[in-house]
Amino acid sequence: MVVGNFVGKQALAAVGSVAPIINMLIGFFTGFATGAGVLISRYFGAHERENVHKAVQTTIALTIILSVALSVVGVWMTPLMLRAMQTPDDVIVQAEEYLRIYFAGLSGLLLYNSGSGILRAVGDTKRPLYFLVVSAVVNTVLDIVFVAVFRMGIAGVAIATVIAQLASAVLTLMVLTRTAGEYHVTLRELRVDKEMLGKICALGLPAALQLAVTSFSVFVQSYINRFGSDCMAGWTSYNKIDAFALLPITSISMATTTFVGQNLGAGDPVRARQGTRTALWLSEAAT
Repeated sequence: MVVGNFVGKQALAAVGSVAPIINMLIGFFTGFATGAGVLISRYFGAHERENVHKAVQTTIALTIILSVALSVVGVWMTPLMLRAMQTPDDVIVQAEEYLRIYFAGLSGLLLYNSGSGILRAVGDTKRPLYFLVVSAVVNTVLDIVFVAVFRMGIAGVAIATVIAQLASAVLTLMVLTRTAGEYHVTLRELRVDKEMLGKICALGLPAALQLAVTSFSVFVQSYINRFGSDCMAGWTSYNKIDAFALLPITSISMATTTFVGQNLGAGDPVRARQGTRTALWLSEAAT
């Protein structure tokens, strides 16, 4: 709403044109985070404290490594990706500016997703919600300040998003580093355990590939881009509204993953099946 009202249709089109790239990246990483969450919830349900600690340390260490690697590659490949989607000339400059800033600040998004996934795996679903509310409020306020007041344009939108994501990541890491539970993160002990990494990949890679199927929307976006910035802006507006239809089902699936993992870890497959059936009914009702 801020971009559309205070910057213009080209800026709105620019934000929309980079969405498939961002969604593909988020989807792929979320798959790995899901694998870690499943593993942690199983160990937590089985009261295997040492394995919970190893899985948590490996997850955070892997996230930091991927954050650096993806930021460097993303900033470098931004022009190539936008050209591959046939982004129009009147949009590509703003799209490139937005995407490069977003990639540069990617660590906030990935660390929040990993950290909140760990908290959900051990049954703490409230604090990730509170931190996300803080992030959303910060993002909205900074959008208005940077764009409507300081007239920073598309760069202001990107910077506001990065700051908000970093805020949620810092809050999540504060909880993980200060907790007394087995999911405590010790910065000096951060390392990738090879055995635990293999287990995370075995569970997370299929989910990562499944969620990264959103990359096919890059081809859809390239067709949309051929019609110019007017059509791109309309497509962006539609996608923002469409996301609300998908969010309830995504939330139910995340809750079910933790529920099933903990019950299987505790040796209660009957309750795990009951949870799965209930989740299916909830998803159908939401749809």
